[in-house]
Amino acid sequence: MRVGLFGGSFDPVHYAHLLLAECCREQCRLDRVVFLPAAVSPHKQGRALTSPEHRVAMLELAIAGEAGFAVSREEIQRGGISYTVETLRRWRAENPSDELFLLMGADVLNDLPTWREAASVCQLAMPVVVHRAGAPPPDFERLAPLAPPGRLRSIRSHQVEMPPIGISSSELRSRVAQGLSIRYRTPRAVEQYILTNGLYRSPDQAALRR
Repeated sequence: MRVGLFGGSFDPVHYAHLLLAECCREQCRLDRVVFLPAAVSPHKQGRALTSPEHRVAMLELAIAGEAGFAVSREEIQRGGISYTVETLRRWRAENPSDELFLLMGADVLNDLPTWREAASVCQLAMPVVVHRAGAPPPDFERLAPLAPPGRLRSIRSHQVEMPPIGISSSELRSRVAQGLSIRYRTPRAVEQYILTNGLYRSPDQAALRR
């Protein structure tokens, strides 16, 4: 199996996440893309995340009916800070025949050298860097200290192209807090889940519902 692993907070999941996953699935000929919601993201320890139950539920709603996508609770169940190298080692131990691809945006590539055991991450899975049209090209030279020349050439060859789509989780949280629509920014089922469960509301909005 050619498996793409896509980690993140997904707080909440939105169409840019789904488009990135689909572009990688298609262009890298992946059998599956597995979304891995983090328990605690190493680079977002200063922000309280929405509960894992809600984030997983929204992901499952977002990919319902798509056989090529799945959600893993691996990092949620492990708890603590979600280090990618630990996830990759466990996945490889449990699925030794899988060929692993680590999906990431070009912005994440810039941070990759600061990750725990970054060189091991680059060996355990093939980093797949997504370039959004109109954005500066990825700077693969940042990985030169982490991967030998042959591996670096292979990483470059797995670059994926993606149409520009200006949606972020922080924007969705802000719009909900302001009472604004998030229609067409996330699947309808996720939008309804957010509204039904009162997620991302401002304190004033929460008070009005009581």
